[in-house]
This record gives sequence, structure tokens and C-alpha cells, in this order.
Amino acid sequence: MNLSICLLFFIILMMISISLFINSMYFMINDLVILLEWELLSLNSCSLLMTILLDWMSLLFMSFVLFISSVVIYYSEEYMEGDENLNRFIILVLMFVLSMMFLIISPNLISILLGWDGLGLVSYCLVIYYQNVKSYNAGMLTALSNRIGDVALLMSIAWMLNYGSWNYIFYLECMKMDLSMQIIGWMVILAAITKSAQIPFSSWLPAAMAAPTPVSALVHSSTLVTAGVYLLIRFNLLLMDSILSKFLLLLAVLTMFMAGLGANYEYDLKKIIALSTLSQLGLMMSILSMGYANLAFFHLLTHALFKALLFMCAGSVIHNMKNNQDIRVMGGLIMSMPLTCTCMNIANLALCGMPFLAGFYSKDLILEMLSMSWLNLLIYFLFFLSTGLTVCYSFRLIYYTLSGNLNFMGLYSINDSYWVMLKGMLGLLGLAVVGGSMLSWMILPTPSMICLPLIMKFMTLLVSVIGGFMGYMIFQYKLSWNLSYLYNYFSTMFLGNMWFMPMLSTSGLNKINLYLGYLVIKNIDQGWSEYMGGQLIYNYLKNNSKLLFLYQYNNFKIYLMTIILWMIMLLLIMIY
Repeated sequence: MNLSICLLFFIILMMISISLFINSMYFMINDLVILLEWELLSLNSCSLLMTILLDWMSLLFMSFVLFISSVVIYYSEEYMEGDENLNRFIILVLMFVLSMMFLIISPNLISILLGWDGLGLVSYCLVIYYQNVKSYNAGMLTALSNRIGDVALLMSIAWMLNYGSWNYIFYLECMKMDLSMQIIGWMVILAAITKSAQIPFSSWLPAAMAAPTPVSALVHSSTLVTAGVYLLIRFNLLLMDSILSKFLLLLAVLTMFMAGLGANYEYDLKKIIALSTLSQLGLMMSILSMGYANLAFFHLLTHALFKALLFMCAGSVIHNMKNNQDIRVMGGLIMSMPLTCTCMNIANLALCGMPFLAGFYSKDLILEMLSMSWLNLLIYFLFFLSTGLTVCYSFRLIYYTLSGNLNFMGLYSINDSYWVMLKGMLGLLGLAVVGGSMLSWMILPTPSMICLPLIMKFMTLLVSVIGGFMGYMIFQYKLSWNLSYLYNYFSTMFLGNMWFMPMLSTSGLNKINLYLGYLVIKNIDQGWSEYMGGQLIYNYLKNNSKLLFLYQYNNFKIYLMTIILWMIMLLLIMIY
């Protein structure tokens, strides 16, 4: 049987994923944790150990990552069929997944750094996969933003020398008590917010959309951006009742709000979904900073399911629209691509928190736990406003792409004929529907006691309905010459460009440094330093050379006189 590379790795990863899922359930039921230490090298009583932590959380997360990776690789066979370097692409994706595995099973900061840097390096290779200037710029922004987090991790590794070991899992309680060790908490938070693209490092996430769509599905669901959240889930003891958690909560809620606003002004299909990922990451980070690590992990897994499906549907639509990503030229796709649009609708409704789909179980519980918590009005208001904005941009996306008439003139071959891609999407569809229910029974075996007034209980539903209506109203401004957005051009630019964050991250950081470098070159290297240094010596030697040349060549009498003078001086010296 002649198996393609995609089908082969699909089968292998799927089998490993199922076995890990079964093991995670076994570990969960029996409350098991296995810590493996493998001695790589022993020299003069100093041993180099590779440590692996296996508990229900790491096994379950690995199972989900491998399941989504297997479906994405299977989907890539048809999506990337025109690519001459398909094998190279699949190997890059597998290296990406392997780096994530390293990060998940490591209770040790050194081995975490291996996976962490592996993710950064391979993500750069994947973002610049389509080789053009835009991809190169996006790849550089992604790599350099993530380097900040890598440096923070390196600094925390250096600081952990105080403990004599890098196995942070043993020292979390000590770190919490020891005020001088709070620096590790700050460093880990800095690393996590760069990898999970929280404010002020958000600009790389939409830029990374330059990668092929299967990569986006993998990156935004379960690998790169979730690494920061997962690291903080492991370090969650450091966040309990400290100033760190308040700081993280503010950043996360602002990120949610900023991403929700930005997505309502965006017209690029993939960027809208990328901004929705940013919004959900803000939700995970904020509930994590309030001390509910299990809830954050629960939402991490449910979000991975419907977000991967959403990106795969978007990839199918882009493929059919002949690589056009502008939602203004779409419309009426439900008529020509019914199966893809059904999957996309279900994924979108799961994202909105539609009852009894995957996103509902985690999102509704998070918002109700928030309502039970002691928080100020600003955080509460921003949380629910961001939830409303999520529904708003989701419904706006549905109206633009699926309803109305097709706006792309001269294109008639839109259909659901990409059968391999459809099978990949249908594989995720079932879990996007029942995954939330299944995980809530697994991760949260005991129900949470939530006692709220009726108005607060209905608040989630109310903001969702208002958000959906607002999405419909924004859709009315679709294609006309007197667009309402253009009347308020500055505010549209400000909100649509993520509060000018991409400009601040690129030219904002470069401009002043380049200008200072220009001044240094002009005033020092090419200024007084050159004038008093190399040029001064050069001019001095040149003038003397001219004078000697004049003596020796132009006037023989002067030359003879100098010889006589030298001889007289030598004689005088010899006499005295």
C-alpha cells in the first residue's frame, strides 16, 4: 500500500493521541503523578539529568496537541498539494509539535527552554514559508517578540541557581514564601505574555498569519500561543494572592478588549480569527490570574478544538476564493459550500459560547466564577463587554461570508469538492460539539457552587444577544460609498490597528534608535573623531610629503643646502 507522508503521520499521531488520552483518564481516576529522571551524564559526582513529568494534565494536553496536529497534517495533503516542498513542510510541522511536547512534559526550566526556543525557531521558519517581503517582516517580528520571553526565561534559570536545582516544581511553595524569589514570578510572567501575545506584545499574532493556513490552525489552537498559558498554569502557585496576579489580570482584560474591538474593524478573514484567538488568550490569562488554573486549562482545551476547526474552514474558503482573504468580496457561500459553511457556523457559535457546544461549558463557567469573585467594576465591565464584542465580530463574519450574494465577479467554480480537507474538518466537528461536555465531566468532577441574582445569571446571555444584534448592524455598512467608518477615520485607524501596536512594535522601536545611530555616525565616526584622528594624521603626512617633494624635486640648491646643514650638525654632535 502506497501511503503518502501526510496519511502516514496522520495515522501515527492519531494512535499516539488516543493512547495518551486513555492514559490521562487512568492517571486522573487514580490521582497518579510520575516523575522520571534520566541521567544523561555523570562526571565527578555532578550528574546531568533529563526530567519528565507525567500527570493527567500533561498527558491530556499532549493528547489534544497530537490529535489536532494529526488532523492538520491530513488536511495539509490537499491544501498544500501544489507545493513542491511538501515533505519539508510536514517535517517542520512535526518539529513544531515535538518542541511543544518537550515543553509540556518538562518540570525543569532547562528542558522547558529547549521546547520554548524550538517553538520560536520553527515558528519563524513556518511564518516565512511563503517567501516574500511581507512574510519576512512578519517572521522577524514574531521571532524578535518571542526572544524577549526567551531572555526572561534565561534570567529565571540564572536566578534559580540560588536553589541548587532547576526543577521548579519542587520549589513553588518556597518561591511563594521567599520575597527575593518573586523575581522568578515576574520573569515567568514576562515570558508567558510574550509567547501568548498579551499587551504590549500583541502585534506579532496577526502578523504571523503570513504562514500557510494549516500552520495557523495549529499555532492558534494548541501549540505556540498556548505555551505561555500552560507555563503559567504550572507556575500558578506563584500567582496566588500577589501583586503579580493583579498586574496580569489588568493586562489580560485589556488584551481581550483590544482584540475584540480590533476584530470588528478588520476585513481580512484570517486576521479576524487571529484576533479572536488573542481575545480568548486574554480570557484564559485573566481567569488564571484570579487563581482558577483548572478553569483556564479547561478553556484552553475546548478553545483548541473549535479554533482549529475555524481555521480549517477559513482555509477551505480561501482555497475556493482563489487565495482571496477579503470578506467584502465573499458572500452567499452557504449556497455553494454548504458543508464547509456548516462546520464554520458551528465553530463560530462554539466561540460565541452557544449553549451545549464546546465553548459554552468553559466560557459560561468562567464568566459566572468572575461574577462570584471580588473584583472592581472596571474589570467586570470590560469582561462582559469583551464577551459581547466576541459575539459581535463572529456574527459580522457570518453575515459577510455566508449570507447575501457572492461579490466576487467572474468566479463560478466554488464548491465543496475538496474531499480530503472536508474529512479533516469533519474529524474535528464532532469534538467541537461534544468536547466541552466530555471535558467538563473529566476535569471538573465536582460541580462548582454558583449563587447569583437573576440579572447577573442572565448577564452572559444578554451581552451575547446584544453583541449578535450589533454584528448585524455593522454588517449593514457593508459596501457603499458613504461608509460610516470613513467619517471617523482616526478612530477607525486607531481601533482597527490594535491601538497602533504594530506600528509601535516596528517603526516605533526602530526610528529613534536609527536616528541616534545616524547622529553618532555623523558627529563621531564621520565627525570630530575622524577629523582629529585618521584625517588629521593623513593631512599632516600629506603636507610634509609635499614639502619634502618640493625640496627634493623642484629646487636642487635647497636640497644641497639641507645636506650641508645636516653634515655640520653631525660634526658638531661628534665634537661635543
